[in-house]
Amino acid sequence: MAIADDLKKTLTDPTPLYFAAGTADLAVQQAKKVPGFIEQLRAEAPARIEAVKNTDPKVVQERAKGAQEAVTAKVAEVFGAIDPKKLGETAQDLALRGVGVAAEYAVRAKETYDKVAEHGEQAVRAWRGELTDEIVDIAEVVEPAAPAKSEPAAEPVAADADASADASASAEEKPSARKTTARKSTAKKTVAATGDKS
Repeated sequence: MAIADDLKKTLTDPTPLYFAAGTADLAVQQAKKVPGFIEQLRAEAPARIEAVKNTDPKVVQERAKGAQEAVTAKVAEVFGAIDPKKLGETAQDLALRGVGVAAEYAVRAKETYDKVAEHGEQAVRAWRGELTDEIVDIAEVVEPAAPAKSEPAAEPVAADADASADASASAEEKPSARKTTARKSTAKKTVAATGDKS
């Protein structure tokens, strides 16, 4: 049963969907920045190309040799400082630090996951709100507001027409009143019938 409950909880948890929505929303936000970045590169490209053209290859080779010599000296210094006796202790210490760092990264990853999921939930709510507004706009276009009930055209006839209009208006009101009373009387009869049988 625990496995079924865990599976049910996993399948009904919306957090991964919110995470995906948050990731998509953040990607869209970053994509909106791309045109500005491209314009910046376009503006800087001629100066960078000119700098590369004007660079002397001999200078670059000398810098590369200097960097290689510096790295080689550092590596030799590090290997020369290693004491075989302390190597075991250092390895154990590094392993423990590695576990601590891994745990820290796991916590950070969970926090980031939760933040992106929360952002996704807000994005989904915003999308739903926008969608609701669009649906309302479409509904208003498709179904324009219902026209107000038009009153019967006034006819220049005698007072009999006015009396018949009043009678038809009161007749329209009476059926709704009768329906209400009919429902109440049915409810009373039902209560009375159940009361007698008990």
